[in-house]
Amino acid sequence: MPTETLNTNITTLGDARIPSPVHKRVHGTNGFAFVSEADRVLIDVTVNRACKPLADGTLPPSYELAGPRERIYFDPSKLKCALVTCGGLCPGLNDIIRSIVLELHYGYGVRNISGVRYGLRGFIPRYGYDMMDLTPSEVVNIHERGGVVIGSSRGPQDVEEIVDTLERMNIGILFMIGGGGTLQAATHLADAILQRGLRTSIVGVPKTIDNDIYMVSRSFGFDTAVEVSTRAIVSASNEAEGYPNGIGLIKLMGRHSGFIAATATLAQQDVNFVLIPEVDFDLDGPQGLLHTLEVRLADRGHAVIVVAEGAGQKFFAGQAKELDLSGNVKLKDIGLFLKQEIIAYFTERNIQISIKYIDPSYMIRSLPANANDRVFCNFLGRNAVHAGMAGKTDLLIGNCNNHFVHVPMKLLAGKRKHVDPKGMLWRSALEATGQPSLKND
Repeated sequence: MPTETLNTNITTLGDARIPSPVHKRVHGTNGFAFVSEADRVLIDVTVNRACKPLADGTLPPSYELAGPRERIYFDPSKLKCALVTCGGLCPGLNDIIRSIVLELHYGYGVRNISGVRYGLRGFIPRYGYDMMDLTPSEVVNIHERGGVVIGSSRGPQDVEEIVDTLERMNIGILFMIGGGGTLQAATHLADAILQRGLRTSIVGVPKTIDNDIYMVSRSFGFDTAVEVSTRAIVSASNEAEGYPNGIGLIKLMGRHSGFIAATATLAQQDVNFVLIPEVDFDLDGPQGLLHTLEVRLADRGHAVIVVAEGAGQKFFAGQAKELDLSGNVKLKDIGLFLKQEIIAYFTERNIQISIKYIDPSYMIRSLPANANDRVFCNFLGRNAVHAGMAGKTDLLIGNCNNHFVHVPMKLLAGKRKHVDPKGMLWRSALEATGQPSLKND
């Protein structure tokens, strides 16, 4: 989408007239600086675009800078807030919950905070899930655990039923932590709430371990995923080097985007082939993966292959498609497929190999976040609270050009971020591996 067409305006519930209590609760500082609505972050910082107005005289598109406002919309003494997490597990979920609760409680003095159990199901009465009271004592140590303390679930729920529950509970701010599907649900909720004339703010925190949220530079959990993936690469490399014609094969996360696979390859440069959804490859033929792997083994005696879970799905074109509870197509297992194809190829040629297959995906998803992700989650959670308290809605907290910003959720609808096959990340991964084109054309 060209940046010239972006509408980055943020919806608000009304005028913010209440003086913020935040500065009174911050101790040990040399003054406190609030963020104003005039503070903006350019989306495109390339010189030829960022330094001149557009054709109509307006400035290039920019985001609101996240942070505490001098005046807020909600009265903290009367406010009720709720948090919900949806979709798969991801390192940092508990850190997000912890930072939101602590900022609400200590920063603004909000005392009524609920955790919605098991995702959007927790809003639907027929499931019978109780809300979870979230206090500082409940969340103080949850960042040391993996998983998510309030639970999660997949699949859509009726928007009107959810709004009924929000209205019945008198929720003023709902923090929704989830990926693309969750954020689409969040914008539908925000629209339904405004149509009813309710005063409930919907604030999103983008969650995807794959780092594929559109218009967002980085998502939490990605740093942890890359770190743990490098350990799997080390193990696969040691296994491969320990046997004649040893092959280490690692399948990493990345349904539609190969950020984890490409970045882990750069972080631990023991990889010889990296396969991602954005770059097509062939198995057979003189330049296909199997023949190129044979040449590698003949030359060096071992090889390490990293494949993202969404790569090579064309090889399953004739098979029936299955959907998960969220309506996503269930991917076929490219890792096991490659293992079987590699074994069959070398068996046919009477070449003995030793192949070790590693899939650390679910171990990574449920781990506690590393230090970098914890810090990142802290910024995301606290800025989500500042946005909600100011009465902003239908937005998410994103990171753009090293700043935390307010991104309208509608900009993300139906879109994903992808590795650019001509960009620096993929070019560097190819340089690190020495991998040739694996296409025969």
